[in-house]
Amino acid sequence: MGAVPKLGAIVLDCPDPVELAGFYARLLDLPQPKVDDDSWVVLDGLDGVRVSFQRVESYRAPEWPGQDAPQQLHLDLDVTDLEAAHSRALSLGAKMLDDASRFRVYADPAGHPFCLCAC
Repeated sequence: MGAVPKLGAIVLDCPDPVELAGFYARLLDLPQPKVDDDSWVVLDGLDGVRVSFQRVESYRAPEWPGQDAPQQLHLDLDVTDLEAAHSRALSLGAKMLDDASRFRVYADPAGHPFCLCAC
């Protein structure tokens, strides 16, 4: 078992880790992260999964759906009320990218795509 890796964290590159961690804390209704180092911020409270935010100089936001700057990963966030979640995400600073029927694609303030998925 010791040789089998386990997921430690999902890490998002961004220009401002404090700002982006705060956005996801508000979006997911989690406590605001404690910031010891503004170049690396960890968001806790996700049922054992850590999401971390890492400062990258000369950060270039992904483009969606284009691939000139590929997204490389995105988060699927399940919701029971898509309309309410949509309004909430926009009010927190998300940008709408695509409006599909059972899911919607947004960009976070640093440009990372994420989906709100009706479950």
